[in-house]
Amino acid sequence: MNSLKLILLNKTYFAPAWVFASINILTGTWVLYLPHIKTKFALNDGQVGLALFCMALGLLLIIPFIPYVNRKVGLGYSTKFGILLFSLSFNLPLIVPSYYALCTSLFLTGLLSGFTDVSMNALVSAIEKKKTKHFMSAAHGFFSLGGFIGAGIGSILMIIFSNPVWHMMLVSVFILFTNGYLSKFYEDIIEEKITKKISRESKLNNIRPLIGLALVAFIIMFNEGAVEHWSNLFLFDMVNVPEYKAGFGFIAFSLCMTIGRFLGDDLSNRFGAFKMISGGCMIAFAGYVLILMANFYLAVLGFGILGLGLSVIIPEIFRLAGNTKGVTASVGLSIVSGIGFAGFLSGPVLLGFISNQSNLTWSYAFLAGLIVLALLLTIFKLKE
Repeated sequence: MNSLKLILLNKTYFAPAWVFASINILTGTWVLYLPHIKTKFALNDGQVGLALFCMALGLLLIIPFIPYVNRKVGLGYSTKFGILLFSLSFNLPLIVPSYYALCTSLFLTGLLSGFTDVSMNALVSAIEKKKTKHFMSAAHGFFSLGGFIGAGIGSILMIIFSNPVWHMMLVSVFILFTNGYLSKFYEDIIEEKITKKISRESKLNNIRPLIGLALVAFIIMFNEGAVEHWSNLFLFDMVNVPEYKAGFGFIAFSLCMTIGRFLGDDLSNRFGAFKMISGGCMIAFAGYVLILMANFYLAVLGFGILGLGLSVIIPEIFRLAGNTKGVTASVGLSIVSGIGFAGFLSGPVLLGFISNQSNLTWSYAFLAGLIVLALLLTIFKLKE
């Protein structure tokens, strides 16, 4: 919990951590209205998945340009303008008049989410190097906390706001003002330059260790994105709970993920990255076993255990990527975080198509299988 204390007591660390929270407050609020959007446009699960694919496409297209913009503008300013524009973009999916406009608005949101995600992770990595203090896991804890705030408080606000647009607009204004103020504590931070000239072959050798990290990041964030977007619908469709209870799974998931990430930095110092990643995969698989029993109480418990298991994996992978020798943090994190976040956005898409062909139970069984694959990759690839 030392890293959490560090963040709470020092605005230098709290300001970038709040960006992590902000991005998921927005996302956590938006996913509450997926059933509303599905009903509004009379969509099936496949059409929902295709709309969400537009977000993934936007992210994939922006990845190659992020390191260049970060170098030119600076990590601090990239993060600042990324989160401010992202907070505005999430209003569009709720006000567009047609399905095609929905897909277009989600494409734009994907562009901005990918840019902000990579920039904020590179920013934290740069601060860790400069200050020689670890807070990457706790910063990701704020990301999970944001999801809990967005879904938890958002579920209450849904009762107050009969119009989803006003709810989302209120959240956007809050994010704009808080980040506008806090950005002054990090906006001048730039990335360290690698002055030594490196041959093409050496660059390839430096990037090679990132491939294994990127594959595991893709799988884990694929799971995170799938759970964030489909946990409500799983409880609603497969467990047959009323709509007001449908968000309980994601609330449990986000809460336990938040707790796990606040503990993660201290546990990482004690056990090391390999044990953290492999152990997290095992715990996550146990969570899926409970979810697939399709009992409300066991499923909610399973979502909590799943969140606890996944919580420590991505911060460890991002820390390793940001400290890869021979590449800047922006390049390392652009590759690993960018591909990982592509998984976060493509997970909901593929789950939609699987569900459309069968049901969400098979979709979640598929996610459990991916966790086993991530464990095998960790054992045979990351341990090298």
